[in-house]
Amino acid sequence: MSYGDDPNYNPGGYPQNQPGPQGGYPQGGYPPPPQGSYPPPPAGGQYGGAYGAPGGYPAPELAHWGLRVGAYLIDGLIVGVPVWILTFIAGGMLAGSMEVDPETGQATMSGGGTGIALIVYLLAIVLGLGLGLWLKYKEGTTGQTVGKKVVGIKTIKEQTGEYIGFGMAFVRSLCHFVDGLPCYIGFLWPLWDDKRQTFADKIVGTVVVRAPR
Repeated sequence: MSYGDDPNYNPGGYPQNQPGPQGGYPQGGYPPPPQGSYPPPPAGGQYGGAYGAPGGYPAPELAHWGLRVGAYLIDGLIVGVPVWILTFIAGGMLAGSMEVDPETGQATMSGGGTGIALIVYLLAIVLGLGLGLWLKYKEGTTGQTVGKKVVGIKTIKEQTGEYIGFGMAFVRSLCHFVDGLPCYIGFLWPLWDDKRQTFADKIVGTVVVRAPR
């Protein structure tokens, strides 16, 4: 008797009345995983999420207006005091090189003090710009200027909590022009705003929060 005449013969070795192989596995593939084997995603429908949003990272405490003013004053002194000293020296040099003609009463500059005074004035301008850019670099890369570090606050992106980078920190400083219009109301806006943001913060999407000193 040949295999073809045997009613119990099953090509492929699978039991009768069962589906044959499909891709090396029985029909249907892998069995479905048991229920509850994977945790459900957190609120918000996805893992991670926005900074401070449901399902994301918890947002830190927002910095109040007084701390921001304190940091601004400290940074202002860091830039302003050296510039003021150099400007005062240059002004004294110009006054010392000034001579008044007794006949006409006209004041004229004399001697080499005038040129040196102008150099000192230029140095004051360059120093002021350099210190200002350095503070913006610190804020963009670490979240803190010197003043912000002293009072314990930092600037971060509202959505992610990351540092904003030097470029965005510079843009944010330019946007403070909007805070001064009209009557500097933008600088006062954090007093009653829910997120304690100035207009510049809202434009670039930043918040100022508490940070360990």
